[in-house]
Amino acid sequence: MPPVPSPQLTPSWHFEQQFWQAGYSLVAGIDEAGRGAWAGPLTVAAVILPVPLADSREDNPQALPFRDSKTLSAARRSGLALQVQGVAVAYAVEHAWPDEIDRLNVLGATHAAALRALSRLCPAPDSLLTDYLRLPTPLPLLAPAHADALSYSVAAASLLAKTERDRLMTELDERHPGYGFAAHKGYGVSAHRAALQALGVSEQHRRSFKPVANLLRRPTTLQLPLGL
Repeated sequence: MPPVPSPQLTPSWHFEQQFWQAGYSLVAGIDEAGRGAWAGPLTVAAVILPVPLADSREDNPQALPFRDSKTLSAARRSGLALQVQGVAVAYAVEHAWPDEIDRLNVLGATHAAALRALSRLCPAPDSLLTDYLRLPTPLPLLAPAHADALSYSVAAASLLAKTERDRLMTELDERHPGYGFAAHKGYGVSAHRAALQALGVSEQHRRSFKPVANLLRRPTTLQLPLGL
């Protein structure tokens, strides 16, 4: 099913400030898109935002417009993703494609793609913020639930991951017509199920996911020539 939006919360620098107060300044926010989809990649983004200046009127750092990507329209997401790229100290996006997901399972593939994204950040992060994802890393890490709705850094990563994955699914729709990838982005909606049953499994489908695996196991009827 399509991702469920996080609760309507307002992001802040609350979790980043915990790292800054401990002496860390290169906090990487990490988020993913496409974990529950039946087809296409799982996409992970990592973003280091600059430490903001304090608001001259208050004690709080400056606010940013970044929000959980699932709560925004496609046009708003795209505009904010460009803003993230413009202000970030560093950012990277990596993908785990269906064969890696089938080999490692969803969580393992998420970890692998996240670690690849982190390895591409320059400068390298000294601390991590994720949306309830406990990565196997020696870096100090905070993983609160709904971090994409609570943290500017994780919200920024969610914008890059969702925008890039949606772009790829539109490309895959052209390469694999009939499945409706551009519309449902590979998630398990009824139109996708109907297309799978009519067209069969494509190379972009995750064969380890139950609806796809069930279709692969379904016996086919042998059509014999008349008269035999």
